[in-house]
Amino acid sequence: MIKANEITSVVKGKILSSGSDILIDNLLIDSRKIAHPSTSLFIPIVTNRRNAHQFIEALYENGVRCFLVSENIDLIPIPQAWVIHVENTLLALQQLAAWHRNQFQLPVIGITGSNGKTIVKEWLYQLLESDYKIVRSPKSFNSQIGVPLSVWAIKPEHTLALFEAGISQSGEMDHLEKIIKPQIGIFTNIGETHNEGFLNMRHKINEKLNLFKNTSTLIYCKDYHELHECILQFATQLKSNAEKDIQLLSWCRKGEADLNILSIDKQLQSTRILANYVGEEISIEIPLTDDAYIEDSIHCWLSMLFLKIPQEIIAQRMLKLQHIAMRLELMTGIHNCTIINDSYNSDVSSFNIALDFLSQQNQHESKTVILSDILQSGRDNELYDEVAALLKQKKIKRLIGIGDSIYRNKSVFRQNRKLNSTFYKTTEEFLDTLDTTSFENESILIKGARKYAFEKIAKRLQERIHQTVLEINLNALVQNLKVYQGLLKKPCKVMAMVKAFSYGSGSFEVANKLSFEGIDYLAVAYTDEGIQLRKNGIQLPIMVMNADDNTFDMLIEWKLEPEIYNMRTLRKMLQAVQDADKVNYPIHIKVDTGMHRLGFEEKDIDELLAILLLQKELKVASVFSHLSGSEETELDEFTRHQAKQFNHISDQLQKGLGYEFMKHLCNSSGIVRHPELHFDMVRLGLGLYGFDSSENISHQLRNVSRMKTVISQIKHVPITETIGYNRKGILQRDTKIGTVCVGYADGIPRNMGNGKGYMLVNNQAAAIIGNVCMDMCMLDITDIENVHEGDTVIVFGEEQPVTKLAAWAETIPYEILTGISQRVKRVYYEE
Repeated sequence: MIKANEITSVVKGKILSSGSDILIDNLLIDSRKIAHPSTSLFIPIVTNRRNAHQFIEALYENGVRCFLVSENIDLIPIPQAWVIHVENTLLALQQLAAWHRNQFQLPVIGITGSNGKTIVKEWLYQLLESDYKIVRSPKSFNSQIGVPLSVWAIKPEHTLALFEAGISQSGEMDHLEKIIKPQIGIFTNIGETHNEGFLNMRHKINEKLNLFKNTSTLIYCKDYHELHECILQFATQLKSNAEKDIQLLSWCRKGEADLNILSIDKQLQSTRILANYVGEEISIEIPLTDDAYIEDSIHCWLSMLFLKIPQEIIAQRMLKLQHIAMRLELMTGIHNCTIINDSYNSDVSSFNIALDFLSQQNQHESKTVILSDILQSGRDNELYDEVAALLKQKKIKRLIGIGDSIYRNKSVFRQNRKLNSTFYKTTEEFLDTLDTTSFENESILIKGARKYAFEKIAKRLQERIHQTVLEINLNALVQNLKVYQGLLKKPCKVMAMVKAFSYGSGSFEVANKLSFEGIDYLAVAYTDEGIQLRKNGIQLPIMVMNADDNTFDMLIEWKLEPEIYNMRTLRKMLQAVQDADKVNYPIHIKVDTGMHRLGFEEKDIDELLAILLLQKELKVASVFSHLSGSEETELDEFTRHQAKQFNHISDQLQKGLGYEFMKHLCNSSGIVRHPELHFDMVRLGLGLYGFDSSENISHQLRNVSRMKTVISQIKHVPITETIGYNRKGILQRDTKIGTVCVGYADGIPRNMGNGKGYMLVNNQAAAIIGNVCMDMCMLDITDIENVHEGDTVIVFGEEQPVTKLAAWAETIPYEILTGISQRVKRVYYEE
């Protein structure tokens, strides 16, 4: 905590106005996530696309009374607020966190590396929580903003801190080191992630090592040769430049190290690891078999040995290691409910994050939380007061509490008369009395520690559709949006295309996330798509590109904005607006500049203007056209011709109408290849989902969708037999066949059969044998080891891009994505 009047000296700021004494306990950077306004300091972050200073007045109205600013703002609307001016608000946030860190002398473990940071942090928390009172980074809070917010959570009762740090360019780690100040360091590994921000691999390693320049002990794996060399050089330089010795603790699978791995024995569902440590053979067993998890567990093992946790206790706890679900999952529930599944841990920080995600769901007014005990020992009263306050602030209507601790504290929640609360001592007790009909038309957050097995609750409340799943990574979607936004100059707007079920990804869920991220406009193909978004609470302007004139009355009722492309649709829309007694209703004029699909041509402009000028019911919101080949270099001359034609027609319209309107021409490829044609707004479609047809920025985009299914049955078929319909699957040998639950009714093109396409089983290619059936495919898994019925099969995803399927099917990615059947269950998640 810090007094408002003490902040100035910490951030080297200047007081512009002062209010009554305030004790600041919370740092707020997102105006949408107010939990404790009276004790919060709002720090508006300024980026290329957004300036958070614009939200100060609204926050003041909601009770916030302390602000850091880096711009001149109007103080009249916030008369009783503390306003402190600084040069850079991000730097001020980091300075406050560094000051806060200096108030505590507890041991701090700093974790960096390319992969595994969050897993190692979460596992160390699981393994050490009975020995220490631990504060740790929530989720993957390891950025220039995430680290300060994590460190601010240190309280006097904490006896150990676990913080992760990630960087994407040179110089960033110096800032994070001043905030974290770790005494113990863990460098998990080094890989290709974020290479674009560094000169080469050694440059990236050396930048990450800056986290440990004041660390006494560094733990790492010697098997990464380049990492090992850089660490040795780093230690030598520290000794010569700063006269500081750093203890290097290493492990490796071959060669000499402090922890020599002698063998790794994978069983069906567990792995036994034998090692030599200070001349003694020791071992652990973990209930996991993935190579990355094995590596992460050894980092934790060596860290615990360094902390002098007895080996026998380490071995006992390793047996109980739990898989870390690194994401919140959003899925369809029974009775028109939406399920948010976060059933892997339960602490106040992660609960707050999950509540924020729940609050973003606008499709249901009613919101329910199913919550287990908060596993932070010794803080029952304080913890549940805080949880109750969060539920009240987020206007949660129903709480179902499960566990002895939350049961004991049920009176805290019953003080809120607007909260319907029920409590159970165990998950089994709740499931035994569960009446699924009591859940209807609501958003349900399932949030619990792993020991409570809340996945059983999620399974009961989840709509049963299909074993084939399309996973949509909302973090990747947002990152792709930011990549494209980074190519635009202010004040150019972005219209996101969410037609065709958002290219198969799910219209509402994608639209809701984009709305939360500040997108300007949405576009759908048909009126009913727009109505569905409105019914689910989407308030953004929505352009309907192919509105049937028979639906114009519904379009007006739901405040949707039509594309008008000829005289017939113009007159029909004018009549509909007159019947609805509206004026200045927004429309979007489509002009044909060479695509020759829809749109007014130059010869139509005089008649168009004549109609528009004689009425007051319609107002042109935008004029736009379509580029025919924005991604193709050989068509650049035609693109320039289209742009010239577009400018000519839109200038005629603007001069004739006498008022300004938005102009937009670029699609995803046009945004990348033709920055001179961005005009007032751009239309972002397939690029949002990680596809760059121009191939100029593919390396910056992330895959958004992952389709997976399961093996239903395994058969051993002799060479004399055939596979599938019409005996098309001709065998060349005795073959092991895995039948999977996906077919052409789910969106798998039929011409991927007979060996043309494949899916991934255990990350290995398994060719499709025979014809693709309506509901199934048969895969050749003869050469793939350790395959069992029920195993996951990847149809497409990051490991196998959808562009491969498109090539096999001789089509385009659009067709594959939009062809995925509605019966395929969509699961949305945030990491």
